[in-house]
Amino acid sequence: MKKNQNFALPTFTQNTYAGEFAGQYIAAALLSAKTLDNKYVEIHPNVKFKEVIQKLDVSGIVQDASCDFVTSGSVALSERILEPKELQVNLQLCKQEFVDSWMALQLGFSAFDTIPASFNDYLISYVGGKVAEATEQNIWAGTNVNGQFAGFQSLLSASVAAGTTVVSGAITVSSGVIPAFSGAAVVGGAPISGSITSANVIAKLNDIVNSIPDAVYGKEDLLLYVGTGVAKAYQTALGGGSVGANGYNNQLTVGEKPYNFNGIDIVMCPGMSANKVVAAQKSNLFFGTGLLSDYNEVKVLDMSNIDGSQNYRIVMRFTSGVQFGIGSDIVYYGAY
Repeated sequence: MKKNQNFALPTFTQNTYAGEFAGQYIAAALLSAKTLDNKYVEIHPNVKFKEVIQKLDVSGIVQDASCDFVTSGSVALSERILEPKELQVNLQLCKQEFVDSWMALQLGFSAFDTIPASFNDYLISYVGGKVAEATEQNIWAGTNVNGQFAGFQSLLSASVAAGTTVVSGAITVSSGVIPAFSGAAVVGGAPISGSITSANVIAKLNDIVNSIPDAVYGKEDLLLYVGTGVAKAYQTALGGGSVGANGYNNQLTVGEKPYNFNGIDIVMCPGMSANKVVAAQKSNLFFGTGLLSDYNEVKVLDMSNIDGSQNYRIVMRFTSGVQFGIGSDIVYYGAY
């Protein structure tokens, strides 16, 4: 008969990580967001305050040969400011609610490949997962309110509003991000938005792709960014009558269908709002944080030695923000 095994309770320690020493914990939290984990955007990890994003656009540079140096073509340098916002987490947790889960990890009853070395690391990783979820939401749907930073949807909508004119349903784009449209040309086309369902997703994506500038279409890093709802609608469309009686490759609803539309990869970003689609090069979308910033801090406090409670406090301070480069290379479908 086996003897009962006694396992020691986890040890709680007071730890404070600041500046670059907190970077590993901040990185694990922020960069676990799906958009960042899959590198769907460019990540600038060492923005201490703000960074100027410069995009160079040249045209007409090739000319007939001559003996003299003659400047040719035009050079356009655009600048946008990436300024991560200072954010924080102040969270209080009861130890007892996490001890059982911690014990299960130590005994190997878990699907995790790596077991946290200490109970501190375990709780920090738990909170980090929640920070990753919030970061994913903010990257796309965030607004500049308490606890959020302005996400791509806010930035793209503002650019569309500033650079377009709509008269009698016809849209003229003078600058900035291009709204998705139906018709043969941006000038005079009709802007489109509204619900995307399995019945219309293929037609909607076709209009969006037709709106992509010729200079951008065919670029290797061009992607169609969609939210969960649009991704589900596309899978349903490929599994039903939208592409034939038996669906894509006669598979009906069996198996995952390719996330690709006419040669452009579709990537699902859970943080995007419903009925939104962005067509852009991932090299034109930026996420900034300051993993080496002095502002960074991760602190774990065992309150039993302070007030006698079984509470455990976690403090995180970090920075996050997004920005796009050349607006006229981006197509945005949504409510503007």
